[in-house]
Amino acid sequence: MADRVMPRHRALAALSAGIGLTLLLTSCGSGISGHGDDKPIVGLVTKTNDNPFYVKMREGAQKKARQLGVDLRTFAGKGQADNDSQVKAIENLVAAGAKGILITPADSGAIIPAIERARKAGVMVVALDSPTEPASAVDATFATDNRLAGRMIGKWAKARMDGKRPKIALLDLSSEQVKVDVLRDQGFLEGFGVDVRNPNRIGDERDSRVVGHEVTDANEEGGRDAMEKLLQKNGSINLVYTINEPTAAGAYQAIKAAGKQKDITIVSVDGGCPGVKNVAGGVIGATSMQFPVKMAADGLAAVVAHTKDGGKDSGSSGQGFTNTGVSLITDTPVSGLDSQKSDWGLRHCWG
Repeated sequence: MADRVMPRHRALAALSAGIGLTLLLTSCGSGISGHGDDKPIVGLVTKTNDNPFYVKMREGAQKKARQLGVDLRTFAGKGQADNDSQVKAIENLVAAGAKGILITPADSGAIIPAIERARKAGVMVVALDSPTEPASAVDATFATDNRLAGRMIGKWAKARMDGKRPKIALLDLSSEQVKVDVLRDQGFLEGFGVDVRNPNRIGDERDSRVVGHEVTDANEEGGRDAMEKLLQKNGSINLVYTINEPTAAGAYQAIKAAGKQKDITIVSVDGGCPGVKNVAGGVIGATSMQFPVKMAADGLAAVVAHTKDGGKDSGSSGQGFTNTGVSLITDTPVSGLDSQKSDWGLRHCWG
């Protein structure tokens, strides 16, 4: 699964059914609906319910919601770019009287009208992981600096490729130019020293070192299929950027099947425990670790603080971006770039 700023609110998350939605019903109140108590309703709307990153975020939100006394209701879309399900989730939460909504936007622009309607209804809206466009469309953003995360693995890869002629494959999320996808991809290329031309668009660079881009839907199967296509296109690939670690795991399957595992270096972003284990096992050379539990916990706390302040009208401009941190994880550190070993990563993965 971005350059951002700083809010002083905290958020909650929740779960409820929606037409066309993948429903994940979880409640921190007494009973499923939370009716009959005074706990504030807060929604957590993620891109999917099966990606390990969002699973961990949801678990962190549920734990924080219990601590804060929040009725958390969680929704997820049916895919990384499923905006329609997220719109329906927001509408359901507003109708249920939610005080706050935490969302990882599938489409940073298309979700804006639904967010605007929620804020006009007095609901505090907080973006997690991915910024909206514009960022001021929400009350606050808690997320990784994804461009920085990309730059870190790009700089590491450049140092590790010293003396080799790089042939780079990039395994992205989708063809929709999703904000988090753009930030990581372009950050990686910038860190490696490639002129990206338009830093807000994937794929317009003109550099012979870049073999090509393929989309993966940020999952293992997509990573494997995309890597197979790129290896068929150019068998001399020796460096692979992946949008996340499940994609990296799939890419490695294709690389190993082609007998090229000793010739190709993979870099990624996520910092999940399975991904860090793949760093330790030599599958991934380096990854940039994010902290989704912190994103969810800080977002929930912001909503609760907002509610205690009286939950005043949420129609003012957004409060900005809070960087929840990023750490480079690798067992082959390079000079001039701060990093942590995989044993540290396993103690802190996605905390």
